Amino acid sequence: MKQMKRILVTLMALMLLVPSVAMADHHKSAQTEAADLRSTLDQLLSEHFVLATTFMMKSYEDAPDADEVWNKLDQNAQDMTPAIASIYGDEAAAQFEEIFRGHNDYSDGFVKAAKNDDPEARKMAEEEVEEFTEEFSTFLAAATEGNLSKEAAKEVLKAHEQDVVNVFDHYVNEDYQKSYTAFREGFNRMFDISKALSSAIVTQMPDSFNGTKADTPAADLRSNMNALASEHFALAVLEMQKGFDQAEDYDFVTWAENQHTADFKAAIGSIYGEEGAAQFEKVWQQDHINAQSDVITAALEEDEEARKMAEQSLMAFSEDFGAFLGTATEGNLPKEDAVEAVWAHEEDVLQTFDHYVNEDYAATYDSFREGYAFMFGIGETLSSAVVTQMPDQFGGEVMPEEMPKTGFGGASDQGMNTWMWIAFGVIAAASAGFISIRKAKQ
Repeated sequence: MKQMKRILVTLMALMLLVPSVAMADHHKSAQTEAADLRSTLDQLLSEHFVLATTFMMKSYEDAPDADEVWNKLDQNAQDMTPAIASIYGDEAAAQFEEIFRGHNDYSDGFVKAAKNDDPEARKMAEEEVEEFTEEFSTFLAAATEGNLSKEAAKEVLKAHEQDVVNVFDHYVNEDYQKSYTAFREGFNRMFDISKALSSAIVTQMPDSFNGTKADTPAADLRSNMNALASEHFALAVLEMQKGFDQAEDYDFVTWAENQHTADFKAAIGSIYGEEGAAQFEKVWQQDHINAQSDVITAALEEDEEARKMAEQSLMAFSEDFGAFLGTATEGNLPKEDAVEAVWAHEEDVLQTFDHYVNEDYAATYDSFREGYAFMFGIGETLSSAVVTQMPDQFGGEVMPEEMPKTGFGGASDQGMNTWMWIAFGVIAAASAGFISIRKAKQ
């Protein structure tokens, strides 16, 4: 059953924050206590960004699934409250929920202002953002007893909020290439944030993480794979929805997917060389990305035979890509396991799309969250296989110089205050209401 593929563990993130000292210490592994914390934050923060920007675009278009996306945002805010209580007490938790849950309202304010071409409403929404950053930065400064200054907290809060607004504004102006460029930049920023905050937490509590670090080459590789895998899933789901709706920005989502493919190819090339990168691109594009378009066409034309052929292409991709990964990792990721994982991912994409076509939007976004979480299991498994295969390359304290940045840069230049991210990271990690590391076999 699909439900059995989930690990719904509200306390898992808390366990990651204070892992057992009895666990093995694998400094040259992508599966350490510190790397696990970083990966958890990768998932939570990036998913928040995806849902926030998706809601604003959907709401602007009066899409029938907009309310369901909003529900996920609201539930996310509520899920954080128990964590605050465990750290700062019930009074602080109540204050937090009032501030943080309420800040989602500005998203709707921006949407309504754009739809009504109302400059005054836009100004009010901007004032709400300013009020939120002011109030929440004050809260964090008080909660941390001044270890996080109000000014530093406000600066980083505004930077993230601006990312979300930039995606929306470009979308409204129908400058879709800029919108999806902003989406990719804002999405990748979240992984920079997770690196900074997980490193800060581990530095603060080294004994709790068994002496492991969140910024080793192996942890960097895992996070890069997390980003590439999860962005692919997010873009694939969005592309198929846009294609089915025959939306004006459909071609630009496919453009973003092509940009993503180039980044993934660069990452593969940095590990396995140009020949491996070329082989990856051929397998990835032919029976994979192209098959997604075939699924959309089959749905629009209600052509069951075309759908069956598209699924066969995706099955062929799973076999080919699984074989590629098995060979590339010299068996450290067995072909059979790779094929199973890739096909499970394809099933998630198809199921999410089918629910959307059937207008079952609650099921659509339940499936989305499950499939999105699963990509972090793929990132963990693939990076672990590569590290096992190349322990000398990924066993040091510094990432090899030839490893590509794959677009993941910039947040460190935003004047980030590490204490801010310690506070926010503890909040986010401890409150995970939906964390799925890998799916159990059916």
